[in-house]
Parts: sequence; structure tokens; C-alpha cells
Amino acid sequence: MRLGIIVNDIQTEWGEYTTTHLAIAATNLGHEVWYMGVADLAYEPDENTHGYARRVADKKYRSCDAYLDALRGKKSHSERINLDELDVLLLRNDPADDVNARPWARLAGINFARLAMRHEVIVLNDPNGLAQAVNKMYLQTFPKEIRPRTLITRNRAEIKHFIAEHNGWGVLKPLAGSGGRNVFLINPESGANLSQMIEAVATEGYIIVQEYLPEAVKGDTRLFLMNGTPLQCKGHYAAFQRVRQNGDNDFRSNMTAGASAAKAVITDEILQLAELVRPKLVQDGMFLVGLDIIGNKLMEINVFSPGCFVYLEKLEGVPFSHEVIHAIEHKVEYRQKNQQGFSNIEISML
Repeated sequence: MRLGIIVNDIQTEWGEYTTTHLAIAATNLGHEVWYMGVADLAYEPDENTHGYARRVADKKYRSCDAYLDALRGKKSHSERINLDELDVLLLRNDPADDVNARPWARLAGINFARLAMRHEVIVLNDPNGLAQAVNKMYLQTFPKEIRPRTLITRNRAEIKHFIAEHNGWGVLKPLAGSGGRNVFLINPESGANLSQMIEAVATEGYIIVQEYLPEAVKGDTRLFLMNGTPLQCKGHYAAFQRVRQNGDNDFRSNMTAGASAAKAVITDEILQLAELVRPKLVQDGMFLVGLDIIGNKLMEINVFSPGCFVYLEKLEGVPFSHEVIHAIEHKVEYRQKNQQGFSNIEISML
């Protein structure tokens, strides 16, 4: 299969990224894998979508770092390819990373992928579904009973009233942020700094204010869903517990904010939550997503380049990345045998 991967920028990729794990798995399974940054795309007068792409030499790779070195090295294949001739296009760029420095790049992957999709290229996750999820407001489209109480506004007085209603507790975060940047825990002792925290988040646009869940002191659970159901490999769930490392000074559970990974216990409560989000994910063609769960609440849903397979595979000792590639192979085989009558969303969730 010919697999294209769109990332923010090839030069900013890391070996520990889930994208790299998926790419090396596909390459080692004998597939042709092309990398492109969002700045490398073009729509040509021939009405096809093209990309200035790179791929590694055909051989087995034992380490993700070596794979990336080969991709960026002089022996890699660099070529202007026709995206419409790919079997699959993976959208693995995170629009939140481009909000400030490259706002023009935020929707580039989605928009060019839509054009490729017209020529029967399977696009994962579905670009029309992703267009609905370009910020954290997407969470509000899921069932009310699994979401924390939330306010989204730029009105400072409304934010302070919400915090007061919750006895001085709450969480502030930017609507379009990622990686734990400008995320603040508000408690009764931080009232004197509340205005400063609000202003810091407001620099990025709209502000999300969520109720604080006491269970957050234990960290959160990241659970991956594939084709709308919990991803499993050899009886192991693709899930782990993100444990806070910095005591009361930093409540964030993001790995980029210093959290560590531990094995997760997948309870019936977590599986019930996953079942409640499944219909919406299927409707939107969200092939691979990561759910961030605290207690019985869904705090965030990661649909753009959901990551952390490096921790999953170390903790559980099974190749979840291979499981994802095998699922994609199945979609390609199905599309080849059934050329008519199936939308990209339907193929995405087979």
C-alpha cells in the first residue's frame, strides 16, 4: 500500500512521536510511506493534489530515531508525488501547534486532504470530521453526562462568577491550545492571581473554564479508540495512567508537563464512557482518537495526531502500532474490492 502522512513539519518530528511509530511499523511491514509537511502541499492545474514528499530507503528499521535520521538524510527519496494516487493519507498534523506562528497552516492538511478524498484516497481521520474538531469545543458535542461542567467565554466577570459558584475551584485553558500550555488550576488560595491567569489564557482567544474534579490529583487515563471501540492488541488495552510528578504546584497530567506513565486499570465505568462516545466518533469518521478521562468524566478528546504509543508499547509490551497498520490494510483491501457506494467516513470506521 502507498501511505502518505501529513505532519506539521518533517524537521520538527521526534522518534518518540506516535506518528513515527506508525510510519516505521508500516515501512517494516513492506509498505511505501511518504512524509509531507503542511507547507509541502499544492493543488495543480491538472486538478490533482500534489506534495513534495520524502520516504526512507526500503529496508527494516530497528529504531524510530534511526528511521527519522534516514528520512531526513541524503539517502532518502525526495519526490513530488500525486496525493490522488495514494491508497491512504494520514492527517497527523496538529492545528494547535500552528495557531500562533503559522495560522495559515492550521487547516491546510484538512483542506488539501478533502481534494485528495475526491479521488478515492482514504483519509484518516476524516477531514470533514476533523474540521468540526479544530478546537476543544468539539467535546461539547458529546453526551452531557460524561462531560465536566463547562463555560466557554472571553467575559472576565462570567469566568469569576463560575469560579465562585464552584467554591473558588476551576480549571482555565485556551480553547485552541494543546500540550498543557496556559492551563491553570484555580483554588481558593489563588484568587489574588485569578485576573492575571485569565489574561494569560485570553492571549490565545476564547477561554474554557471547567469544574475541577478532585480525582485529578491521581492524574488521568489516556484510552485509545480505533474504529470507535477501545484499541486492543493481544488482550491488552491501549491505555495508560498519566501520573502527576510535581505535587500541588502543577496539576497537569500532560507528558510534556512532566507527568509519567503507569499501567492503567480499565474499569467497566471507563468502557461505558467509551461506548457513549462511540456513536459520535463513528458519525464523524474518527478512526483513531485518544480519550483523556478523570473519574467518570471525559476531559478532552484528541483527534489530531493522538499520541503516546511510545509509553503504551513499553508498558504493555505489545505492538499497538502494528495493530493500527493492519486495520488500515483492511480498509485498503475493502476499498479495492468495493469501489462504489462507500463514503470516506464509512471506510474510516470499518
